[in-house]
Amino acid sequence: MTTTSAEAKRPGGARVHVQRFGTFLSGMIMPNIPALIAWGIFTAFFIAVGWTPNADLATIVGPFIHYLLPILIGYTGGSMVYGIRGGVVGSIATFGAIAGSDLLIAQVNATLPEDNQLGQIHMFIGAMILGPLAAWTMKRIDSIWEGKVRAGFEMLVNMFSAGIWGFVMAIVGFYPVAWLVNGIMNALSGAVNWLVETNLLPLTSVIIEPAKVLFLNNAINHGVLTPLGLSEAAQDGSSILFLLEANPGPGVGLLLAFTFFGIGAARASAPGAAVIQFFGGIHEVYFPFALMKPILIVALIAGGMTGVTTNMLLGGALRAPAAPGSIIAVIAQTAPGAYLAVILSVVLSAAVTFAISAVILRASRKRDLEAMAVTDDAFGAAITQTEAAKGKTSDALSNLRGGAATQAGGGGGPATGTMREIKNVVFACDAGMGSSAMGASVLRNKINKAGIEDVTVVNKAIANLDSSADLVITQNQLTERARHQTPDAVHISVDNFMNSPRYDEVVELIEAQREDR
Repeated sequence: MTTTSAEAKRPGGARVHVQRFGTFLSGMIMPNIPALIAWGIFTAFFIAVGWTPNADLATIVGPFIHYLLPILIGYTGGSMVYGIRGGVVGSIATFGAIAGSDLLIAQVNATLPEDNQLGQIHMFIGAMILGPLAAWTMKRIDSIWEGKVRAGFEMLVNMFSAGIWGFVMAIVGFYPVAWLVNGIMNALSGAVNWLVETNLLPLTSVIIEPAKVLFLNNAINHGVLTPLGLSEAAQDGSSILFLLEANPGPGVGLLLAFTFFGIGAARASAPGAAVIQFFGGIHEVYFPFALMKPILIVALIAGGMTGVTTNMLLGGALRAPAAPGSIIAVIAQTAPGAYLAVILSVVLSAAVTFAISAVILRASRKRDLEAMAVTDDAFGAAITQTEAAKGKTSDALSNLRGGAATQAGGGGGPATGTMREIKNVVFACDAGMGSSAMGASVLRNKINKAGIEDVTVVNKAIANLDSSADLVITQNQLTERARHQTPDAVHISVDNFMNSPRYDEVVELIEAQREDR
């Protein structure tokens, strides 16, 4: 299937584009989380209000966040677009934005009284803009003389072209981008301060919680909250913004409600999902539970608002991003003196979400029980292809009907022709780490128990899918994006990576293919 302008017009098309954008932002931030954690540790121990104040070591904190972190992000964004060459040019451009921002702040402060001067603005958003932009333009420039350089002069051209273009992009960063990002950061900071001063910050949950279950959490967290929170933490030592999206309370409250009041497979898988979400920090595991009954988003919003309100009233905040959003990471990054507030915000948000979810699940229990027998029949398309390829049916294949797989074809409908033999199974999620790794582990164990030795099961980010995948398994909300990446693969949509009946169906399908080789 080829993505066209019509994709955005279909239901969910705009969401797919936002998800893809969020994945790109996440790709720049996630590899640098260890650096953020290291900065948080330096802050926790050595600043004046830290656990073990040390004036000498505290001098690392400022340059770390002002120079190293943005340049790392710029390098990562550039390398995603154009490898190491793009990363180097992206880093040069980012440094230009840092210097330009510092000059702007100095010029403004020269006109202000000492007690009303502005602090440094850290170029995280600037790095997210300039890293990919510098790399993309470098790639286009290289394509102009690709194959036209005289033999022996390739290195000379490559080195000087990257250096010259890095110089140009640093000037672009110094002037327009630094000016633009400073304006954006000042506007966003002003909006956040206004929400705090008017006690309206809890209303952000009305946006954040629904966006999370639509797999837009990376766009919100890494695109907005992390840059703002880091700037605030650099100035004040901590930020409440790190807890707006990362609070594990609402998610675990929802999963506990399913544990006690859910039905069927959802109830059976909820306890394990709760452990993984709360302690492992993989919030994606609760998204399908909310999507199967969207009214439960109301419970998540109420829980999120409760957590934010608690932190506002009691001063709860983190020193650095809690990544992943595990209770362990949250406690590890909690600012000194804020432990009671942060822990209470998690507990209360979980309790509120649990209580409201329990009422909703109990009220709809009878209707849900009556609907349990209803299943979709999308997986039948792939089974039909296999039967056609074999020229016969089998009991194993007949038993598979009613699953959720489709062979991606033109326009997204069932494809015609022969289904490829399944040798490489890929679990794909937004970041390619948490939830997809769990799903891959579950299916890998089932395939090993079945004695199948020539099938590999791996997990990847959707953006990294390639033509080597024979079968791609994604959560329902992400399948459209996966099809765009690998249109020739078989695609299976599941509600829950941890405990899906589709896994047994996949094993049977693979066994049936091997029987009739």
